[in-house]
Amino acid sequence: MLRQKQHRERLRSPLANYICFDMITTKPLAWLGDSLDRVREFSPAARQLTGFELWEVQQGKDPTSWKPMPTVGLGVREIRAHADGAYRVLYVAKFVEAVYVLHAFGKKTEQTAKRDIDLAKDRFRELVNQRKRERR
Repeated sequence: MLRQKQHRERLRSPLANYICFDMITTKPLAWLGDSLDRVREFSPAARQLTGFELWEVQQGKDPTSWKPMPTVGLGVREIRAHADGAYRVLYVAKFVEAVYVLHAFGKKTEQTAKRDIDLAKDRFRELVNQRKRERR
């Protein structure tokens, strides 16, 4: 009985509000092709938003605004950043070792350009093939 009371008292202390026992595991980002250079061309507000969304993905969370891109590959998603224009980042996070950023681009029309989808598709295919070669 005394132990339970001491435990309850400890939980009520102000220090208990600041103690967190969870460990955050963060996957590294792997930028494929010129995707990093493309993000650097985004507006400052879009870069900041994209950076935050990728940080969330690295921690295993979903971005605020995203959609799946099965036409590019299984597990590929698109981050939609609306800040001083429309920007997109295509990535895949299903692999254990890293979050792979396949492609990044600014969007001018409602539909994603075929060249952007094809480029991301080629990079995804190359990534999958490279991972297969490394497993052998």
